[in-house]
Amino acid sequence: MRLLLIEDDPMIGRAVQSGLSQAGFTLDWAVDGRSGAAAIANAVYDAIVLDLGLPRIDGLSLLQQVRARRDTVPVLVISARDAVPDRIAGLNAGADDYLLKPFDLDELVARVRALLRRHAGAASTAMIAGPLSLDPVQRVATLAGSELALTAKEFALLEALLRRPGAVLSRERLEESIYGWGEEVGSNAVEVHLHNLRRKLGPQFIKNIRGVGYRILG
Repeated sequence: MRLLLIEDDPMIGRAVQSGLSQAGFTLDWAVDGRSGAAAIANAVYDAIVLDLGLPRIDGLSLLQQVRARRDTVPVLVISARDAVPDRIAGLNAGADDYLLKPFDLDELVARVRALLRRHAGAASTAMIAGPLSLDPVQRVATLAGSELALTAKEFALLEALLRRPGAVLSRERLEESIYGWGEEVGSNAVEVHLHNLRRKLGPQFIKNIRGVGYRILG
């Protein structure tokens, strides 16, 4: 799952980036409200982690802009503004949850996962293709009922393919799904991860459409 962090404090930003990445999420990090707004306009995110005290466009105004466009992306506000009126203002502006700074990274990850479950609006968030099942929130993938031991990149690739079953996804599209901003991407990195993933799944699940891309078979 791809998340957007909008936070101007470099120490907090690095900590959140590390924590969410270790939890298996692909993360983009914008350091002010204007670059955050540009990221939201140009990419699709599963959730946003938003600071309120941002330069250029403050977090509350940015959140109001997002909701004014009827964008329902789940938003977790992280803020040092601990007064009740501030929390009410954030929630009334469209935040789905509000976490006070300083916070524990494990709690942040748990809140993001809970937010994604609620947004899915279902008892199960699993994506299924034949004997393959992947739950992006619980971070579990199974084949014929047996749990698969996947790396974070392999999991993200399988998730990207299962989100659009039958669709052919280009290498560039898959790169966008598994790498955040600033991550170094080798020229054949996606192919290497796909090779390893196909070895664990079996060759029949992911088809290479030569010169076009890859698709998952149900």
